[in-house]
Amino acid sequence: MNNYIKNKLSKGVLLLTGIAVFSACTDNFLKPDPLSFYEPETTFATESGLEAVLAMADRHLRTWAFHYSSGDCNISIPLGTEYLFSELSLYGKTDGTGGVYGNFANQLQPTSGLNNGDDNRIMYFWNEGFTGIKHANTILSFIDKVTALSEETKNAYKGRAYFHRAYRYLNLVMQFGDIPLVTKTLEVPKRNYRSTKKEEILDMITQDMEKAVEWVPVQNDTRYIGMVNKEACRQLLIKCYLATGQFEKAEKQADILIDQSGLSLMTESFGNANDGGETQTWKITRNVIWDLHRPENKMIAANKEVIMGMPNCTDESFVNFLSMRIFGPFWSDGNLKTPDSKTAGERYARNNGKYEATTDFTRAFGRGIATVRATHFAQHGLWVVNGVEDKEDLRHNSKVGNWVNMEDLTYNNKDSKYYGQNFMLYSPEDVWGVDKDGKPVITTPKGALLCNDTIRDWFDFPHYKIYLEDVRNEANMGANDFQGAAGSGANANWYLYRLAETYLLRAEAKYYQGKDATSDVNEVRKRAKCSQLYAAGTVTIGDIMNERARELYLEEWRNVELTRVSLCLALSGKPDEWGNTYSKDNWDKQQGTDNVGGSYWYQRIIHYSLYNKGDIVSNGKTLNYYMDKRNLFWPVPNSAITANNKGQLAQNYGYDGYDASVPMWETWEEAVADEDKSE
Repeated sequence: MNNYIKNKLSKGVLLLTGIAVFSACTDNFLKPDPLSFYEPETTFATESGLEAVLAMADRHLRTWAFHYSSGDCNISIPLGTEYLFSELSLYGKTDGTGGVYGNFANQLQPTSGLNNGDDNRIMYFWNEGFTGIKHANTILSFIDKVTALSEETKNAYKGRAYFHRAYRYLNLVMQFGDIPLVTKTLEVPKRNYRSTKKEEILDMITQDMEKAVEWVPVQNDTRYIGMVNKEACRQLLIKCYLATGQFEKAEKQADILIDQSGLSLMTESFGNANDGGETQTWKITRNVIWDLHRPENKMIAANKEVIMGMPNCTDESFVNFLSMRIFGPFWSDGNLKTPDSKTAGERYARNNGKYEATTDFTRAFGRGIATVRATHFAQHGLWVVNGVEDKEDLRHNSKVGNWVNMEDLTYNNKDSKYYGQNFMLYSPEDVWGVDKDGKPVITTPKGALLCNDTIRDWFDFPHYKIYLEDVRNEANMGANDFQGAAGSGANANWYLYRLAETYLLRAEAKYYQGKDATSDVNEVRKRAKCSQLYAAGTVTIGDIMNERARELYLEEWRNVELTRVSLCLALSGKPDEWGNTYSKDNWDKQQGTDNVGGSYWYQRIIHYSLYNKGDIVSNGKTLNYYMDKRNLFWPVPNSAITANNKGQLAQNYGYDGYDASVPMWETWEEAVADEDKSE
């Protein structure tokens, strides 16, 4: 039986539940929040108190990515925002009103567009990023006061706290750029923060992670699954080395993780079998990629690829993940029509007399609403290697059931003469009917679009990634709205780090040094049984980033990784796949929506997505998908700037309030020294 970390608080202690934001001038900012009859000096002077904080930090890794707010009806998660700011996804819920949606270039500012419920969670990332930092700083501030612990045990706590703080800061820096550096809990109110240069924050967390790799035990010596282990610390250190331009060190750390840590890529089927919902509708031919991404297999002993996972299967701390609802197409409810104008996909419950197990697409694929939809590039161009769209690749393979093309669904409406035929986007022929006078008339001309909204209703998707069993509705024969993992008994275990990513990080490190990165990329492709491999010496940074997109969809923070790689290219001077090079002086300080310049992040977006291609009309609505070069970094929230009323935080380039003369800490040591100075 696996011992998953429970993430429960010690009895009588309510720790760190306040949101750590720069939005209220109180002495609670980044300070522990025990119940009124507990004092921090007492609570955190015991190992049980610090264990509770550490459990909160572990749990927070999951909630930072997958949390639902009470008002959004489970139609988005924070991680979806990371994909909207990338080349892989667009906001798809086109029936919404108000909000930013896809027009980030024109509507995203420090005072607006930062948190619009289902379309983006930018403010949530800011708030919760500092909440996680608060957890880590509490441990670091109090650990030396627990006198009963050995130095080795204290160091293990410190190392895990360093990991949690570094993980938050690496993501925050790649999302918001230059931000305040906070390394301790506060005894008095502080309203005079300055921003610290992002390069300095990266330098500090890199040094912290070097200690963490030394101090934190390996997974085999770690009490619970879901706690930070040495292997995860090494993976994060690799990213820190890359972000600070220490490419040779990054490669050496990856060598250790790949060759000396007892880890290996999974290459054959393993673990528990899962039939994918309804085998008569959609058959899964068991394969390693399918097994690798089943929640029940992600953290078992047989899985030698997992570096660190995020348990999400216990009643004590389960977080809903309605993956099929959020990331699947809106194929049902009359949005798609047959050529003779009948509903294409009916959602019959199993106790409905019209139900057929051969067309139970609701249980097989879920009722998607496409809050976040895949771009055409993510569906097709991404998978092209050597000029071939590689459909043998298990991650893009519909024959084994891992990938679903819209044409794979079949009409299940018996009132249509097209019953049993595959879905069609356009009418294959003229369809005749009669007018009000009974005269023959063409009701659907050949070539007519059979889809109300091509943005929301029609796109292919990686079934193996978004399928999560809807246990609650499986138990209800009258259910016809399957969405993913929700409620008691559901399992949404997720990866934080896998060894496949380590190979791709090592490929990056080699590329920046001018070495051949082909073998590492091909190793990942071989495991996926790809028909196409890269020839020696041909792999570009674009190939590496494409492979990351294929392998790590909904695992990596895509926007963060694109920004990190943009920085790495500027540091290394190496070209991107189009021959562009980037300068350390201005890679992050450009604006505009034209095709020239910007960062690598921006070039990927304008080459591969619908952003900046002009207004799009779908289902009678004009959709505006625009991204600015300045959107590389999100604006620092105005609420944080105004709350810090004795000092001034820096705003990011191109946004309202940007001022290059605003002083920032030039070194992280200066920022740390200033933390005890309050005003």
